[in-house]
Amino acid sequence: MGKFLSQHSCNQIMNIKTFTEILLRGMSQIFLLNNVATGILFLAGICYNSRFMGVGAIIGVLIGTLTALFLKYDKNDIRLGLYGYNGALVGLALICFFGFSIPSVIALIFGSMLSSIIRKVMSTGKLPPYTAPFIISTWIVMSLLIIFNIIPLQAAHVPDARNVEIIPAVSKGMGQVMFQENIISGIIVFIGIFVSSRISAFSALLGSSIGVVVPFVFSFPLNMINIGMFGFNAVLCGIAFSNKNWNSVILVTVSGIVSVFITYGIMHLGIITLTAPFVLSTWLILLLNKIIKSAHAKDKG
Repeated sequence: MGKFLSQHSCNQIMNIKTFTEILLRGMSQIFLLNNVATGILFLAGICYNSRFMGVGAIIGVLIGTLTALFLKYDKNDIRLGLYGYNGALVGLALICFFGFSIPSVIALIFGSMLSSIIRKVMSTGKLPPYTAPFIISTWIVMSLLIIFNIIPLQAAHVPDARNVEIIPAVSKGMGQVMFQENIISGIIVFIGIFVSSRISAFSALLGSSIGVVVPFVFSFPLNMINIGMFGFNAVLCGIAFSNKNWNSVILVTVSGIVSVFITYGIMHLGIITLTAPFVLSTWLILLLNKIIKSAHAKDKG
C-alpha cells in the first residue's frame, strides 16, 4: 500500500512537472520557439517590468492550454505549447490595455479560451496560424469591452522624441512583442531567444534593427520608433524566416520591411496593430514564395 502511494505521489509530481514544462513551452512559442528555459526567461522579462502582466500571461497560457486539453485537441500540439502562447498574448494585451481587475481577468479567460478554439480551426489551413488566433480573439474581446463600456481603455503615454535612441529602440522592439516597453525586459527576452537558437537571436536582432532604420529613413514618428512600435513585428518576421542559409536573410529583411509599412498603415486606420503586421507580411511572403516556386517548376517542366 505504501509503495502504491509512493508511486502515485511520484506520478503526480511528474504530471505537474510535465504540465509546467508545457506551460513554459507555451510562453516560448510566443517567439515561435520551443524551449523551457526560454519560457522562464520570457516570463522573467515580463515580471521585471510588470508583475500584473506576468500574472496575466500565466493565466492566459494556463487557460489556453486547459481549453485544448478539455476539448481533446492534438496531444503533441498541446505538449509543444502550441495552445498556450496565443492565450498568454491575450492575457498580456488585455492587462496592458485595460489594467488588472476582476472584469479584465474574466475577459482574459474568455479571450484565451477563444484563442485556442480559433487556433484549432486555423490549424487545418494551408498557412501557419502564427499569432492570428491571438489577434482575432483580442480584437473581439476588446471590441466588446469598449462597445458595452465594461472597462475603460487605458490611455497610452508616448513620450516626445527629437532623436532616435538606437540601442533602447532595438531592445524595446524585442520587449514589445510581449507589450514590454522596457530596455532590461528587452535584453532578457533577447537572452531567452539566444538560449533557444543563436540564428533566431541574430534574425530577431536584424528584425528589430530594421524596425528602427526603415521608419527613420521614411520619417515615421520618432517617438513610436523609440518605444519599439515598428520593431516588434519585424522581430517575429525575423524568427519566422530564420534559417542557416543566406536566402533566409533576404526573407527576414524583406518581410521585416513589409511589416514596418503595414504597421504604419494600420496605425493610420486607428486600429491597435497587435501582431497583425507580422502575420500579414509573413503570409504574403510565403504565398509569393509559393507562387514563384510553382512558376519555376512549370518552366522546368
